Amino acid sequence: MASHKSAEKRSRQSEKKTLRNTMIKSSTKARIKSVLTAVEAKDQEGAKEALAVAVPVIAKAGAKGIFPKKTASRKISRLTKRVNAAKK
Repeated sequence: MASHKSAEKRSRQSEKKTLRNTMIKSSTKARIKSVLTAVEAKDQEGAKEALAVAVPVIAKAGAKGIFPKKTASRKISRLTKRVNAAKK
């Protein structure tokens, strides 16, 4: 437990940041899952639309430091490869 004023504030800020990061991470995972579900269902148009929504969300999470930037880039790349391979 925090024992002085600045430590208490740091603790409050940390809790808010953790909650925000968890929410963003969760919504990002949901977007990724919607792309993968569309790919598995062989719904090419749905997969492209879901990918168009997911890419900026993943990029923004990477820019904010929720995922490392290279991890975000890798996720985008792998999803795009999956969607492009599905149309063959």
